[in-house]
Amino acid sequence: MITDKLEHLKAYTALHPLFGKVLEFVQTTDLNMLENGKHVLQGDELWFNVEQTLPKTKEEALLEAHRRYIDIQIPLTATEVMGYAPLAECNSVASPYDEAKDIAFFTDPVSTWLTLPPGRFAIFFPQDAHAPAVTPEGVRKIVFKIKTL
Repeated sequence: MITDKLEHLKAYTALHPLFGKVLEFVQTTDLNMLENGKHVLQGDELWFNVEQTLPKTKEEALLEAHRRYIDIQIPLTATEVMGYAPLAECNSVASPYDEAKDIAFFTDPVSTWLTLPPGRFAIFFPQDAHAPAVTPEGVRKIVFKIKTL
């Protein structure tokens, strides 16, 4: 898991060949003007969702994990709190892995809470369970999905 200011995203482009395309898109696009929904940048290898989440408390948040995709999550309209726990420490399965949706849910406790205001991002790799979208009012956000190597 990585979190940083959006202006520092370039420092992480060496981690995956497609991170550079994410950087280029973020630098050349007004993210706030994007329509909600799925947007494809490169087939099933690189795409993103723009979504408006509902309010959620820490107690309601479940950890989730993905096998095929890395997430780069960017809150756009409000500060978002995200939980994190190493997937290796998640043993209480709420929903087993769904291959079609590339997601599993866990009820294990969050080990770390991150606070991301607009202008920051978080990268979650397959070994990173995360509990996104904790906000009192909901948040409009963008979630890039980058296929693992």
